[in-house]
Amino acid sequence: MDAPGTVTATDPVIQFSVFAENRVGRLHDLTALLKENLVHVMAMTVLDTTDSAIIRIIVDDVEKARELLVNNDFPYTECEVLAVEINDESELRGVLAALLEAEINVHYLYSFIKRPKGKSALAINAEDADIGAQSLNRRGYRVLTRRDISR
Repeated sequence: MDAPGTVTATDPVIQFSVFAENRVGRLHDLTALLKENLVHVMAMTVLDTTDSAIIRIIVDDVEKARELLVNNDFPYTECEVLAVEINDESELRGVLAALLEAEINVHYLYSFIKRPKGKSALAINAEDADIGAQSLNRRGYRVLTRRDISR
């Protein structure tokens, strides 16, 4: 049995990268669709370009979100990300040091909007999530699973 907070291949945190044309209201359309179907956005970041946007989201119901995206013509990809719990912003340096020590490149990171029990969390896209999770666990950080972020 895995220790609490240990990332396993069977319960990783999933990030959707939704591709949307860069027009007024498209982000609202996506978030409204999710809300109307009781899918909660737990973390989000938007990368804006001239013609399009990439909306990266982590939700509490991956299967339902996947179905909604497909049925409502929101093209997307998905990937696993590290989700790590932190007590405050001062722990950011320690998280990054753990990944540096393991020689894991961080592609990007962003914070969660809402976390159960009021603790903060970071979503991290890194080149090797498994080794990154091991390094974070060794340093005492709690790496979250999909079950941990569900409401």
